[in-house]
Amino acid sequence: MATATLQPLTRPGVLADRIPGSALLRDTLLVTGGAGLTGLAAQVSLQTPLSPVPFTLQTLAVLLTGAALGTARGAASMVLYLAAGAAGVPWFADHSHGAGGPAFGYIVGFVLAALLVGELARRGNDRSVVGTIGLMALGNTVIYLTGATWLALHLHLGLQDAIAKGVTPFLVTDALKTAVAAGLLPLAWRGVARIRP
Repeated sequence: MATATLQPLTRPGVLADRIPGSALLRDTLLVTGGAGLTGLAAQVSLQTPLSPVPFTLQTLAVLLTGAALGTARGAASMVLYLAAGAAGVPWFADHSHGAGGPAFGYIVGFVLAALLVGELARRGNDRSVVGTIGLMALGNTVIYLTGATWLALHLHLGLQDAIAKGVTPFLVTDALKTAVAAGLLPLAWRGVARIRP
């Protein structure tokens, strides 16, 4: 049975790379766990008149999953989340499922954001507060672009209305989520450094 070896902390990589054991089993559990965490975070949902898309904790889960798992595992986790939800698993916001609806573009954006954030984290950009803020901001931008574009097409909105309904309402809450991530990821790396000097 193949086992993963722990890499020196100075070498680029993500937190998931520091977990020992069978790579296949580890990666399967991490990808499934990331999708499950995103589904759980989606249930913390608040609908407001500001947007047809609810406020959720999904983006925090997506971006943390991408950063912790890395490029391939992070993207695979969000592909699993999207595909299972589209197929009928009720783990989109408010226990919904299926392809389509005003929020579906954001879910597509989760895959792209996890891919981008995972790659930036793999290169070591999640080890500091400033680096984490940067990669989270880029990840959120990808989610906004795909989500607002889908929203505009789905509801036949112009650019200004799509931004007003699909981006602006989420800026403050996503900034707070970014602050949480900027504290958590560097802290996790410091913990790993203490365990595996």
